Amino acid sequence: MSSSAVTIWERGRLDARVGPRQVLFGRMYEDPRIELDAFPAGGRIFCIASAGCTAMRLAPRCDVVAVDINPVQLEYAARRLEGDPGFRGRAERVMDFMRFFAPLAGWWPARVRRFVQLDEPDQQMRYWRRELDTWRFRTALDALFSFTALRSVYAPRFLDFLPKRLGKVMRARMERCFSRHPNRDNPYARSLLLGELSSDPPPPEASRIQLVHADAAAYLESEPAGSFDGFTLSNILDGTDERYQRRLAAAVKRAAAPHAVTVLRSFGDGHAASAANRAPDDRSMLWGTVFVRPAAEL
Repeated sequence: MSSSAVTIWERGRLDARVGPRQVLFGRMYEDPRIELDAFPAGGRIFCIASAGCTAMRLAPRCDVVAVDINPVQLEYAARRLEGDPGFRGRAERVMDFMRFFAPLAGWWPARVRRFVQLDEPDQQMRYWRRELDTWRFRTALDALFSFTALRSVYAPRFLDFLPKRLGKVMRARMERCFSRHPNRDNPYARSLLLGELSSDPPPPEASRIQLVHADAAAYLESEPAGSFDGFTLSNILDGTDERYQRRLAAAVKRAAAPHAVTVLRSFGDGHAASAANRAPDDRSMLWGTVFVRPAAEL
C-alpha cells in the first residue's frame, strides 16, 4: 500500500497520544436522508462504516459495502448490525464533557428539553434567541471551540481544516438547522443537545451489509471498474493531505458506474456557497459542506 493511503483515521484516535485504537463514534452525525435522496434504489453503494448508522439506513433499498480503516470501529459497527445497542464512543464522551458545563451558561436540562420538544421552526428560533443564545452561552462556546481548547482533545491534523472563529461558525450552523427543521422529529437535536443516542434496531436487511477492513482508496482500487452506483464518504478527507485526496478521487472515479453519485461531508466550509452543498438539508447541523455531485466531479 502506498504511504499516501495511511490517513490520520488509521490511528484510531482523535488525540495525538500514542495508544490503542478506540471506538471513535458511538453514532454517526450524518443525516442519511441526504443519501436516500441521492442514491438509486437497488444500487451498489460504497459507505464509510463508522458506527454503522448510514449503512443500516441504506440497507433496505441498496446493496451496501461498508469500509473502515480502524478495525476497532469496524468491529463496533459489526456488533451494531447484529442488534447490539452500542455505547458512547470517544466523540460522544467529548460532547458529554462539554454538556457538563452547560448549566453554567443557563442551559439547564429542563430548558433544553423544552426546546427539543418544539416542532415549528419560527417558534424554535424565538425560544432559541430568548432562552438559549445568551451572552454566557456565546462566551462559553467560543472558549470550548477555541483552538487552544481543541488542541487538548484533538490531533493537529483534525484542526488544520477548521474555519476560524469556530464557536461563531457552529452557532450559525445550529441556527441554520433550528430555522429549517422541526426539533421534535430531529434525532440529532436530541443527541447533540441532550446526549440521548438513537436506539433504533437494525433492519433485517442489515445482515446483507458487507463489512470490509481496508483503506477506502486501496479498497476501491481493488474493485472492478464501474462497480459502484454511489459513494457516501463521510468526512474522510478532513485531515488528509493532497496526495491522498487525489488518490481517493481517482479511485472513486475508476470504481464509479455511469451516473454514480458521491456524498462527501466536511467540517470545513470551503466552497460552502456551491449549489452542490446540501449542508442546510442535513439535520445533524454540524457540517460546513455536504457535497452531493456526480462521481466524475469529485
